[in-house]
Amino acid sequence: MTVAPAPARKWDPQLLWVGIFGAVFVVGLPLANALGLVSDYYLNLFGKYLALAILALGMDLIWGYTGILSLGQAIFFGIGAYSIGMHMLLESSGKGVYGERVPDFMIWNQVYQLPLFWKPYTSVVVALASSLLLPALLATVIGFLTFRRRLRGTYFAILTQAIAFAVWLMLNRNEMKLGGTNGLTDFKSILGVSLSSPGTLRALYIVTAGLLVGALLASRAIVRSKTGLVLEAIRDNERRLEFLGYNTAGFKIFVFAVSAALAGLAGLLYAPQVGIITPSQVGVLPSLEIVIWVAFGGRGTLWGALVGAISVNWLRSVLTATYPTLWPIILGGLFVTVIMLFPEGLVGLAARAKTLLARRRRAVAPAAIPASGVNRHTV
Repeated sequence: MTVAPAPARKWDPQLLWVGIFGAVFVVGLPLANALGLVSDYYLNLFGKYLALAILALGMDLIWGYTGILSLGQAIFFGIGAYSIGMHMLLESSGKGVYGERVPDFMIWNQVYQLPLFWKPYTSVVVALASSLLLPALLATVIGFLTFRRRLRGTYFAILTQAIAFAVWLMLNRNEMKLGGTNGLTDFKSILGVSLSSPGTLRALYIVTAGLLVGALLASRAIVRSKTGLVLEAIRDNERRLEFLGYNTAGFKIFVFAVSAALAGLAGLLYAPQVGIITPSQVGVLPSLEIVIWVAFGGRGTLWGALVGAISVNWLRSVLTATYPTLWPIILGGLFVTVIMLFPEGLVGLAARAKTLLARRRRAVAPAAIPASGVNRHTV
C-alpha cells in the first residue's frame, strides 16, 4: 500500500517582494547612511515616510479590504504621537515649584503642577501601551456604538469626520493642557538617549522600517485568512453575508481596532523622528490625505498603501519647498486624476500594463508548427 505524498506548498512570490523591501529599507539604507552614501537628513525623511506607510496600511485594511471609509484615522495617529510626546517632554523637562517635572509650555501658562492625566506618562511603558491600546480601545467603542446599529457607508464616514473635527477643536484649546495650537515640541531625548545624535536617528529609522515590515506581514496574514475572506465579503455585499448568519459587526469592530492600533503605532514612530506633533496633524484634512495616499497607490492591495504613502509624501516634500501654496490644489488634482483615469491606483495601473504587455507578446508571437506535421498532411 502506497501513501500519497503530501501536496507541496505553493510558493508565494509576495514573500520575495517583502524580503526585497526589508533588505532595501531595513538593511540597505541604514548601511548606506553609515558609509556616508545617504545623509542623516534623507534617512530621517525616509523614516517619516515609512511611519506614515504604517498608517496607510491600517487605512487599506478598513477601506480597501472591508469597504468602510473612515475619515477619522488621524485621531488614532494623534493619540500615538501625543502619548510618546508627553513622555519625551516629561523626560527632558525641568522641575517646577512643586518639585515635579513640568513642560515649559505649562510654566508659560502659569501651570506649575503636573496635571493628573500627565503623571502616568512619566513611565515609558505606559506611553508605549497608550500609543497602541488607547486607539484600539477608542475604535472598539466607536465601532460598538455604530456597527451594531448598522450605521454604514456615507453615514459612518460623516460621523468619523465629525469626531475628527471635534478632537481637533479640543486639542487647540489651552485648557486641555496639551500645548494648544502649538502642540508638543522641543523633544530632547527618548529612553535617556539624545534625539540629536545621528546614531539615535538611525536606530529610530531601523525600528520604524522593521515594524513596517512586521505590520505588512501581519496585515497580509489577516487578509489571507478566513477572516480576510469575510472582510472582503462585507465589502462586496454585507447584506447577503448577514442573511447567511454572519455577525458582520464583530468583524468590522475587529478590523477597525486593528487599523486604529496601526495608526497609533505610526504616531508613536513619527513624533520622535519629526520632533513635533500639533492639532493640525490630527484633524479632518490629515484624515482625508490618508484616503488619498491609499487611493493613489491602489486600495485593497497593501502594497498600494505603502507606495501611495511614500510617493505622495515624497511629492509633498519636493513640491512644498517650491510651491507651498499650491500643494493643496495639487493634492486635490491628484486625487481627481486617480479617480477618473486609473481608479485601481499605481499598483493596479502597473498590473494592467503588465497584462496588456503579455497579451501583445502572445498576439505577435508566430504559431509554432512542426515541419513533420506539415509534411504528413500535405502527402
